[in-house]
Amino acid sequence: MKTLKKINKTWLLLLAALILPFAFQGTEYFLLVFCFIEIYIIAVSGLDILFGYCGQVSLGHAAFYAIGAYGSVLLHKLTGMPVLLTMIIGAMAGAVVGAAVAYSCSKLVFHFLSLATQAIGEIVYILVSHSPNNITGNYVGMYTDSVELFGIKLNTNFKFYFFGLACMVVFMTAKQFLIHSKTGRAFTAIRENVHAADGMGINVRSCKVKAFATSAFYTAFAGAMFAHLLQYVSPDSFVYKQSVMFLTMLLFGGSGSFLGPVIGSAIVLLINESLRALEDYQMLVYGIMMLLVIIAIPGGVHGLLKNIADKFKNRKMKPDGGMENA
Repeated sequence: MKTLKKINKTWLLLLAALILPFAFQGTEYFLLVFCFIEIYIIAVSGLDILFGYCGQVSLGHAAFYAIGAYGSVLLHKLTGMPVLLTMIIGAMAGAVVGAAVAYSCSKLVFHFLSLATQAIGEIVYILVSHSPNNITGNYVGMYTDSVELFGIKLNTNFKFYFFGLACMVVFMTAKQFLIHSKTGRAFTAIRENVHAADGMGINVRSCKVKAFATSAFYTAFAGAMFAHLLQYVSPDSFVYKQSVMFLTMLLFGGSGSFLGPVIGSAIVLLINESLRALEDYQMLVYGIMMLLVIIAIPGGVHGLLKNIADKFKNRKMKPDGGMENA
């Protein structure tokens, strides 16, 4: 029964997502925001695999976001390959870099790992902003083409929304299959106690590499989507603040859950958009949101809603006071 209820809720959410753009058709700004939410859901779902399920902290996911974006744009520009193919190759490049980072940093934990990933983010930012022979356009950036499917160019926010929705469903479904697999259970064991997991015969380094590579693939593909949605890419989109935003979205929504990245991405992006006039204070807002999560709602908004629902359910199941005293 619980599984059926979950399936029904998922279908209702998907139906609502399909109807949503028609209510805002002609309003380009809101459609663009919805497209960004889809992109961030994919990127944050990838971070959730790494942090929420495997317990590995990353403050450098903007690096993989940049690799996917620039990898796809440059491949399309230099080879003329279809955009969708270059997006997949760009995401694979992100996964390879993620695996290399994980392999070299597999012994690092907590703040040491977060500092190492932050350094990777800064290295990639410097490479794309100071590229040799100006191959990335440096600070000026580069223009590119939109995604094309079956001869149809997805060059409007309305068209791109449905492509983003399809990508989001595929990536979130793949994530569910992964975390419920043998590999996913190994990730959870490492998150709970790395020494116990090692003692149980789990290859900790191999699992960390898999988690990092998968997470990087998700985020790099999201970066490629971002580049071809805007049809423009520049280093300003891949600064350290972007990595902090990914982590804030995950923590605020609720890590280690299916809907946490969805809730966190939507809420944080909407708050971000409403405070666009106070752009200089965005990091302050992220800091406040992180403190709020740590102090008041450690399980994120998803955890809070789940606790409220459980209390309500338990209260309904309890007999009345007279019965209980009897």
